[in-house]
Amino acid sequence: MLKMLSAWLNRFSEREVRRYRSVVDDINRLEPEFQRLSDEALKAKTEEFRGRLDQGETLDELLPEAFAAVREAARRTLNMRHFDVQLIGGMVLHDGRIAEMKTGEGKTLVATLAAYLNALPGLGVHVVTVNDYLARRDANWMRPVYEALGLTVGVIQHDMEPPARREAYAADITYGTNNEFGFDYLRDNMVMRLDEMVQRELHYAIIDEVDSILIDEARTPLIISGQAEHSTELYYTFARIVNNLRPDVDYTVDEKMKAVAPTEAGIAKVERMLGVNNLYDANNLDLSHFLNQALRAKALMRRDRDYVVKDGEVIIVDEFTGRLMFGRRYSDGLHQAIEAKEGVKIEEETQTLATITFQNFFRMYRKLAGMTGTAITEEEEFRKIYGLDVIVVPTHRPMIRIDYPDVVYKTEAAKFRAVAREIEELYRQRRPVLVGTTSIEKSERLSAMLRERGIPHQVLNAKYHEKEAEIVAQAGQPGMVTIATNMAGRGTDIVLGPGVAEMGGLHIIGTERHESRRIDNQLRGRAGRQGDPGSSRFYLSLEDDFLRLFAAPTLSAIMDRLGVGEDEPIESPMLTRAIEGAQRKVEARNFDLRKTVLQYDDVMNLQREVVYKQRRDILTKAELREDVLAMMEAVVDDALGLYCPPSVHPEEWNTEGLIKALEEEFLPAGSLKAEDVAEMGREGLREFLVERGREAYAAKEAEIGAEAMRELERMVMLRVVDERWMEHLDAMDNLREGVGLRAYGQRDPLVEYKNEAYEMYQNMVGAIREEVVRILYHVQLQPQFNFELTEPLVTVTQEQHGNEVYDMTPPHLQVVAGGRQSAATAGPRQGGEAAPPAGRKRPGRNDPCWCGSGKKYKRCHGAIEQG
Repeated sequence: MLKMLSAWLNRFSEREVRRYRSVVDDINRLEPEFQRLSDEALKAKTEEFRGRLDQGETLDELLPEAFAAVREAARRTLNMRHFDVQLIGGMVLHDGRIAEMKTGEGKTLVATLAAYLNALPGLGVHVVTVNDYLARRDANWMRPVYEALGLTVGVIQHDMEPPARREAYAADITYGTNNEFGFDYLRDNMVMRLDEMVQRELHYAIIDEVDSILIDEARTPLIISGQAEHSTELYYTFARIVNNLRPDVDYTVDEKMKAVAPTEAGIAKVERMLGVNNLYDANNLDLSHFLNQALRAKALMRRDRDYVVKDGEVIIVDEFTGRLMFGRRYSDGLHQAIEAKEGVKIEEETQTLATITFQNFFRMYRKLAGMTGTAITEEEEFRKIYGLDVIVVPTHRPMIRIDYPDVVYKTEAAKFRAVAREIEELYRQRRPVLVGTTSIEKSERLSAMLRERGIPHQVLNAKYHEKEAEIVAQAGQPGMVTIATNMAGRGTDIVLGPGVAEMGGLHIIGTERHESRRIDNQLRGRAGRQGDPGSSRFYLSLEDDFLRLFAAPTLSAIMDRLGVGEDEPIESPMLTRAIEGAQRKVEARNFDLRKTVLQYDDVMNLQREVVYKQRRDILTKAELREDVLAMMEAVVDDALGLYCPPSVHPEEWNTEGLIKALEEEFLPAGSLKAEDVAEMGREGLREFLVERGREAYAAKEAEIGAEAMRELERMVMLRVVDERWMEHLDAMDNLREGVGLRAYGQRDPLVEYKNEAYEMYQNMVGAIREEVVRILYHVQLQPQFNFELTEPLVTVTQEQHGNEVYDMTPPHLQVVAGGRQSAATAGPRQGGEAAPPAGRKRPGRNDPCWCGSGKKYKRCHGAIEQG
């Protein structure tokens, strides 16, 4: 089946490439005409193309001339002429597809073709790279091409201020990283004024190293966080507790699924140590959360593989690149649990303020395209998740790299000895070697072995992208030995030094197989650039994580049957195929995991889109008076449904409770009595209450002033939406964490999650309108005084994506208008105990409170319980 699918995909690519070649012929015929144009005439082509678009021509119709113009501009400014296969790559990108182009085929130059064509409508094009260095390098490198055609170029960097970001996004073509584009989107949906937004609409994006961004990073959401109120001491407590737990007795570990769970015996032991009766009681959910994270930190997170401890800090190591990810933190308390495990200072836990996955962010672009050297193995995922086809673009020159079969040893020590021997032999020949490792720990181990042998070498720890690129660029020089993580230096070509081609080119050594064939192919792709000679070989052992978990039993039995010694390898194409078969199974499992993450995030994404649209409406509408009154009417409808339901006879309605509840929301205290509405039907009662609400709002507006009221409406609505949305995100996180347990009750966790998420969302919407109405109807004027805005700064931590400071509005809602300060103040809170009496069930948020006050529980004793 896999062979049939692979053959079909190959035929599909070949058919599409043949179609593109006919357009290449059209572009080539135009080349002499464009070469005769003066620089001014070439630049004027852009305005000509834009005029023709306005007259009704399409981008597809303009493509041959536009590509010819870009090719000529590149020839004049960079002395680089697009090859025919690069023109094909540009067409693949323009069609909203993924171009698989081998390393060294000039993807940076290819992007200029589709970026220019799609910038002509004036809506902006984003070129997405994997780090700030590449964004800056590519933008500056290609800038002369765009400027020769009259287009502007912007670059987004991590440390830029909002005005500079806004200017960069206003350019025709903007280069930046996936993180910066995503975080700017989130921040734009947190601003308090429209002029604080930096991005334009998401029109068209070209993603470089698209597999790294849309697949490798797909399970890590972008998160902007603020400080949360959790005790750090509990992390130290649970770190000590789990040190007393024994694997397979007190907890189980599934390395394949990267999961850990306490056993019944372990739970009982923890309960005795904590002195609690039931760890999973509703009142102890926080404790179970601390236990789960402490176990994950102990059993799954390994020092010098997943993280390092440097200067008293726990620093994440990127799973795919081996880079140290300074300033990035694991979410949901895991980072704090690791800090407790290592005995370093625990940073405060954070609360999610805004979040989105890369999958849902990039699917918001009207058109999306990507390019990489390795995508075809993930074709199914690209098509199902993003609707993107993968087209394999032919190489400019034939690929002549030799990929030798894998060599498998019994032990890791024997494997590394063999690697060191091969490196030493090639070093004596002065042939360059690039060695790929999977962790910092293994890089240092191999480095120590080479030092013992007196072999000079470079170890790439990738602390700085500029240094990384410089080291990798020199990896093809005679006698160079470079040890790097498997993906280090992506985006940088390795040019062979003098005489290296005659020696056989760059040799690649892989010291371990990755779970994905694509990562292995990326390492191999460092050699064989642009028709250069080269070779590659992977050295493996039965003790490697991947083989140990997925293939070791079969291979170990074969080696034992053959009587293979520790330093004797097994080498055969059949063995390599068997390992790749195991990788395919793991890839399919990982795809399912990412698909599950997306299914859950899709639920949140629907809600996010509605909330962000509501927020933008608040920012863009001229005035919001009618919106507030509509919210007031909805509050009336909710109250009628609670106190005067249509299924109940009017004589049994709780009109006193209704009036008391609406006085809390918007009616002036004492302005209405139950006998005033006793004879009214339900519809008449509604109209009467709505009219009273409109009169009360008109009186409040007259008191405060129309201009101040309009500004106050905007500020209050933004603040309430933001606060309730943040609470909702936190609640959704908790729901997501616990919903998996529903499977034990034969219920589908995803269905349960969707149902409860919908109910929680409806509750949030109700809470927003109630709070907006209550604040605006009860707002009071304070005495006039000189007012300066001194809003506190909130440290924003981003899950695995750095730290920054973000200016947030203070929680007490202050507005200056007409020389006055208007302070929004809530009404008094009920006193007494928060919990209901023994034997009485805690009511739902919108149910009447158990105390008999007539108020909803969330507005009465529920508020005490929360606050």
